[in-house]
Parts: sequence; structure tokens; C-alpha cells
Amino acid sequence: MTAGPVVERPGGLALGALVFGAGIGALATEITASRLLAPYFGSSTIVWANLIGIVLAALALGYWLGGRVADRRPQPALLGSIVLVAAVCVAVIPFVAKPFLDLTVEGLDDASAGAVIGSFVAVLLLFAPPVVLLGMVSPFAIRLAVSSIETAGAVAGRLYALSTAGSLLGTFLSALVLIPALGTQRTFIVIAVLLAASSCLLLGARYLVVVVALVALAAVPPGAVKAGEGLLHEETSYHQYIQVVERSDGRRLLSLNEGVAVHSVWRPDSVLTGGVWDAFLALPPLLDHPLGRVAILGNAAGTTARALGVYYPEAYVDGVELDPAVSRVGRRYFAMDENRRLTVHDADARPFLRSTDRLYDLIVVDAYRQPYVPFYLATREFFRLVRQRLAPGGIVALNVAAVPDDKRLVRAVGTTLAAEFPQVLAWPALRFNTIVLGLTDPLASSEIEARLRHGPVDLSSLRELLARNALPLEPSGRAWTDDRAPVEWLTDRMIVSYAAEGGRLDEDYLPTRPSP
Repeated sequence: MTAGPVVERPGGLALGALVFGAGIGALATEITASRLLAPYFGSSTIVWANLIGIVLAALALGYWLGGRVADRRPQPALLGSIVLVAAVCVAVIPFVAKPFLDLTVEGLDDASAGAVIGSFVAVLLLFAPPVVLLGMVSPFAIRLAVSSIETAGAVAGRLYALSTAGSLLGTFLSALVLIPALGTQRTFIVIAVLLAASSCLLLGARYLVVVVALVALAAVPPGAVKAGEGLLHEETSYHQYIQVVERSDGRRLLSLNEGVAVHSVWRPDSVLTGGVWDAFLALPPLLDHPLGRVAILGNAAGTTARALGVYYPEAYVDGVELDPAVSRVGRRYFAMDENRRLTVHDADARPFLRSTDRLYDLIVVDAYRQPYVPFYLATREFFRLVRQRLAPGGIVALNVAAVPDDKRLVRAVGTTLAAEFPQVLAWPALRFNTIVLGLTDPLASSEIEARLRHGPVDLSSLRELLARNALPLEPSGRAWTDDRAPVEWLTDRMIVSYAAEGGRLDEDYLPTRPSP
């Protein structure tokens, strides 16, 4: 019988610390990867599904490889080297990712399915190598630690418990502490330093030079995630990536996460932008009384609220924005405080409505992060709550993304809205934006036309478009509920179909856009 390889057995404390550190590194890398991807792909369910799926596949491959390698060469130094290489791979991720991310941005701008999918896979491949290596640690460590078959179960249970505990710590440490405090790039470096330091427990003190080299990388200033001409501001908040860019014509644009949609615009010479925010200004004349109070769910940097302050100065506005960092950006770069009757609430839209007892003449739902719709803001239960917060004769207006000739998402949202509102209208204000209106008191088309003849002169062209193009939306299919709202599934089908046909995400404007 051939004797098996001689097993060198390291100290139990060193081996346990290594496994614990690898657990931290694996999950912290995954969480930080989501932040690196979010500015380019967003943070929808499909993005998380792809990321989690690839991480799980990489871990599974690592478990298999770790067991095979450990049986052939059960040497502590080899295990330490594996962790050290993983540390280096993690450290270089934020520096080598930029070419792939630049390609991704180009692909998204062109709405090319091949470029989007290809570059997305390429970016995720950056994370597979270190995760595979970290997956090798637990089975390798078990092989080194087991000295008797009688204790194999206890040893395996202890090491897997340490690995899982490390994963829990890595998840919360990266999400709640490191990313908000240090940013994405330096979080990767911290993870790498921790992994390299734990590898030295098996490799020896001379390898601390690698730890020092990785620490030195923290001195490299983080570059602009998607640097472009006129970058004024960027940050990563608890919720998302935020970027403010100033164009050559003086416009300031707010982009969040994936950057496909602009969430706020500021112009130095006018509150009118030519964008979807102007469309909401055409709605108040539909009321049978002056606009008194408005809720904007998804205030962003305050573009709509600022314009309301100019055209309807007597109206009080509650601007609800989930991310306080976006509100700060709005005050600094988008003159949000020019509307003295604006009160900003840093809260999620639905809990805010549930907690307030105010009634509104107009509720604007602009919290849909185009093109994805948070499911809990598009269900029958949510629209029932909205109607409860509308004054008699009140109106809700939803900004829903749509691509030309594909209104599946608009119809689904409209069908759900119609389950709670007696009249629903769809106004295709822009090529990629449809305003879906829910009226608490139905209006005949003649009455709509009559009311829209009145209002601010500057907005007459908008009101004409609304009167001409807003059509009743007939319910079709089943209304969405909190229990079942397949938003991402429907939206992904819409995007892929449009991209496959060669569609492009070009800008288009409402006729109110001032001349540059």
C-alpha cells in the first residue's frame, strides 16, 4: 500500500484565524463588488441574482479544488500562499476594473445587448478568481486539522462555524462601516490587507512586506468612478453612488447608480429643463381648485420642487427622498432651497405616506429608478394608501419608464392603479417616459380640455400636449399586489427586446426646453 503524503499540522489557533479571515474576505468582497457594479448596472434583483450566482459558483469550484489540492499537497505554506494570492487579486480589482467599466458604460449608452451582457460578465470575472481561492480555504484547512477520524466531524464543524462567523462579520463590516467611511476602492484594500495578514500566520513574518505594500495602496486617491467632462461631485452613500456633472451649456445633471437615467437637472437661466420634470407642472390645472399641497415621492435633488416654487408659489411641497446624501447634493448644486415652501423628508416613500396624516392635492411618484420600479411602490396596496392621502379631487402622477412601441410596464402599472382609482390616464410625455395619472374624481375629456386652457402661460405648450395625448388606460391582466409583483421580470424583457432591435437611449425633450 502506498503511503499518503505527510501532513504538516499548523497550530489550531493560526488555522482557525486563517479560516475566519477567509470568511470575512469572501463575503466582504461580494458586498463591495455590488457597490463597484451598481454605478454601471444598478442594484436590481437581476443584478444581485447574477452576482450571487457567480459568487456561489466560484465558491463551489473553490471547495472542490481545495479538497483535491489538499489531498495531494497538505502543506500549510501552500494554504497560506493561496490566501496571499487571493489578497493580491482583491487589491487589484478596483484598479484593473476601469477598462471593463468604461466598456460597460458605452454598451449601456448604446443599449446594445451584446455589449451590456459581455462587459457585465467580464466585470464579474474580476471577482471569480479571488472567490475561488477563498473557497479553497475551508476544505484545505480541514485536511490539515484532522488528525483522527474520530474527531473529523468536530474539526469540520468548528472550522465551518468560524468561516460562517467570518462571513457574517465581513457582510456587516463592509456594508455598514467600511464602504460608507472609506469608499469602495479602499474597502477592497482593507479586505486585501486583512487576508494578507492572515496568510502570514502560516507563511511567516517575512511575508509582512506584502501586507505593507497593500497598505501603501490606500494612499492612491480614488479616481472618479465614471469620470467625465465637468465632474463636480461624486460619492458613495449608504444607499447608492452619486455623481454630479456640469455640461458645457451650464446644465448640472444628477446621476445615481447605473447612470442610465438622469435624476435631476439644474439650469442657471430657467427652472424648465425640457425633461420629464416639466411634465408634472402641467397637471395642477386639472384640479378644480388652486394647488395647495404636493407630495413628491422621489424628490432627488429637487428639480420638480424648485419649478413648482416658481409656477405655483402658494403651494406647500413635501419632498420625500430616501437618501439624505442626495438631499445634501440638491442643496449644494441644484438650488433646491430656492423653494421656501419645500420641506424635505429623508424617508422611504411608502413608510412616509403611512406615517403622515396630511392630505395632498397632487402626489408625484418619481421614485422609480428608471427603468426599474421598486415593486412595493407599484402594488394595489400602495395605490390604496396613495388614494387615502389624496384630498377630494386629488391626482396621483407616476413617472413610468417605457421604450417606444412597448408599453407592457405602463399597462401593468396602469392596470394596478385602476384597481384603486376610478379613472386612469396615460400620457406619453417623452419617448422613454409615460406619465400615468390616477384621478379620484373622473373627468370627461371635454372637461379636461377646458381646465387645461388655464394656467401659467409659459406652460401652455405642455398643457396642449397633455390635453391632446393623454388617453384612458384600459385595465388588462391582473393587478400587482405586495405578494406578487413581477416588476424586474417584465422590465428586463422590455429592455432586452428593445436592445436586441438595436434601440438607442438618445435624449429627447419636451417643448419647454429653453434655448441654450
